[in-house]
Amino acid sequence: MSEAVIPPRALWVPFPLGRPLGAVDDSEFQKNVMRTAFRLLDTAVEPTIEDYELQAPGEGSNENWSCPLNLTPESSGSLTERLLAEVALLRPWAIETRRQRGRTLFGASGAREDQVDELARAFASVAETGDVTSELVVDDVAWAFETPLLLRHIADDLRTFYHEAIAAQPGDTVPDHDALNQWIFGETVLGEALLSVADGLTKASDSPMAQLVRGLLIPEGHYRGGSAFPQQTNFPINQET
Repeated sequence: MSEAVIPPRALWVPFPLGRPLGAVDDSEFQKNVMRTAFRLLDTAVEPTIEDYELQAPGEGSNENWSCPLNLTPESSGSLTERLLAEVALLRPWAIETRRQRGRTLFGASGAREDQVDELARAFASVAETGDVTSELVVDDVAWAFETPLLLRHIADDLRTFYHEAIAAQPGDTVPDHDALNQWIFGETVLGEALLSVADGLTKASDSPMAQLVRGLLIPEGHYRGGSAFPQQTNFPINQET
């Protein structure tokens, strides 16, 4: 995203999503991250993206993580049928995580947490048809955005559902952000659906917003072996993302 927007200066950090300062409860490590970012005020004389080279303590220890659930959905059937079957397998675990935490991050799209089937069905329909611009009409769902931007938030809700399901799995090994992405794009029907929707967004080449949404939909390195962000930077900036 930083490469697409070209800010005056940015510090890219190799930490899990939601932890921009790295290690939890390590104030000195967090201060070092901030010091590095503030140094860019003195050293960056043109638009600059600098990498923060250090891994946070305790990170990078989940290389051998694998999903304890054996999803193995049937390869036959439509994408919609296979995605709904996968969601059904994960539902009890997602419910358990929400019970333990007393909250959920699901709902960015405007759907309620009990409407994951409706989200999965709508998203799979877009993946199958390639129509990324038409309005999605789903009974009893009040979308918070319009397409194609809505697709990004539906994808976020579905990923949240999957992440919450994994959080309830037994065992001491907790997957990091990279391991979760490897699992979703390498082993799930959701990953297949995400890539198909991204292909539909690619074909909507006359829509700068569609191209931006593609970049927001697919993590770096998971779209056909490279970045999902387009090279051009003339994106609309007056819409919430």
